Amino acid sequence: MRKTLITIAISLLLLLNGTGALYGGLNLLLHPDGSSMQMSLSWLRHSPFSDYLIPGLVLLVVNGLGSFFVWWALLFKWKNRAWFVVAEGILLGGWILIQLLMVQTFNLLHLIFITVALSLTLLGWWLQRMEDTSGRGKQQGRP
Repeated sequence: MRKTLITIAISLLLLLNGTGALYGGLNLLLHPDGSSMQMSLSWLRHSPFSDYLIPGLVLLVVNGLGSFFVWWALLFKWKNRAWFVVAEGILLGGWILIQLLMVQTFNLLHLIFITVALSLTLLGWWLQRMEDTSGRGKQQGRP
């Protein structure tokens, strides 16, 4: 039961992150000046970017498609799925930290998504420990 609840929680976090990242990434690819999301180009003055094209592409692929890939692996119980969750959490956390360094501003979405990143990392690690424990029990002839 606990494993099912963890899997549901991870799924919801991945779908939240993936959907938001696809939306944001596509908007930034289609409008690299940030206008469709009311994002000023001046936010990029401390970054190596002159517009949001490359950040939008990274957002779309790493956080958007990446989250849906990990969700798919979780849904179909792929081997190492828990480590994929941990990796996605670390990638999302890295994305947010790099974003904070580059835009040098902080808002509620940063707090929400750093919390999602930490949650994915910890829940993925917890899921892996549960699977390791249940796998060892089966190997030793335990139910």
